[in-house]
Amino acid sequence: MSEISRPEGRALDALRPVTFQTGIAPHATGSVLVSFGRTQVICAASIESRVPRWMKEQGVEGGWITAEYSMLPYSTLDRKARDISRGKLDGRTVEIQRLIGRSLRAALDLNKLPGKTLWLDCDVLQADGGTRTASITGAWVAARLAVSKLMAEGKLEEDPILDHVAAVSVGVVEGQARLDLEYVEDRDAAVDFNVVMTGAGQYVEVQGTGEEATFSRDELDALLALAGGGIETLVAMQKEAAAVAS
Repeated sequence: MSEISRPEGRALDALRPVTFQTGIAPHATGSVLVSFGRTQVICAASIESRVPRWMKEQGVEGGWITAEYSMLPYSTLDRKARDISRGKLDGRTVEIQRLIGRSLRAALDLNKLPGKTLWLDCDVLQADGGTRTASITGAWVAARLAVSKLMAEGKLEEDPILDHVAAVSVGVVEGQARLDLEYVEDRDAAVDFNVVMTGAGQYVEVQGTGEEATFSRDELDALLALAGGGIETLVAMQKEAAAVAS
């Protein structure tokens, strides 16, 4: 794929520089600072030896995974008020933390987390586009580290992780399909997608829309192919990060 003018001179099918700094939150069971270019998110996994009340009331066996997501006030150019100061979560926050939870639940066997809740806290330190995709990708690493620690300590009998899960954004900007959009690209995108996939190449979720534009089946296929290549690279990076930390 030929190069065009992009921030940092990236090719159309290139990810931003991606890094995983594990052990960033020592009191969490597993943690990582994930960076997609200038977007930085701390993802921390913690385990509670209880499940939500609704599981007990409905007699649902196994464990649960839930996520919380927040953007710190200084993560954007203009200070973002904390949700607590408004007295409620905004709709975007609720949507993203539900997406993170769904994505991780697709990659784990909840029956192998008996009586336990895996909490995934994703806090955005700096936002430059793709905070939800970075959160999902980093949350898997945090979960992998947490599960490995619990198994080493004899607190989990079986590994509940079935597969990797990672996410990336794609979009059409200036008539060109691009991978892993920065904020300035996301802002100007005619078509914008967030794609979540497993390591085996199965889709978990596809969120996409035309921003005052339409898109063809061929464009959709091209965007999904672009996302698939990016996620394949992210999964390889997840494996390396988890292996280095173990």
